[in-house]
Amino acid sequence: QVQLVESGGGLVQPGGSLRLSCLASGFTLDYLTIGWFRQAPGKQREGVSCISSSVGDTYYADSVKGRFIISRDNAKNTVSLQMNSLKPEDTAIYYCAGRPGSLSQDYLSDPKWYVSWGQGTQVTVSS
Repeated sequence: QVQLVESGGGLVQPGGSLRLSCLASGFTLDYLTIGWFRQAPGKQREGVSCISSSVGDTYYADSVKGRFIISRDNAKNTVSLQMNSLKPEDTAIYYCAGRPGSLSQDYLSDPKWYVSWGQGTQVTVSS
């Protein structure tokens, strides 16, 4: 069973940066596909950035391209999401999700393909 724990959320001013981390246990990270999703009040959960195991395919939502970077450190069993140039519309609860095995690019951003979820971490972008 994959267990995921997020950290790194908080309050930041517009234009600032945050780095989220997702620590995985139960499986070695290089076998896991990991996705970052977010949900704002009154909105559906959406895929933000995802990285597949093995092949290493990545996905970025159009709204975060050029600002967010996903990376994995297999030695630390951690996937990080570096978030730069943050905007108020990035405010949401951010969730880390995982599944054993790879996932093709077409499915990376669909939450239904993920079987394990973290508890979420709040990101608030406000002046």
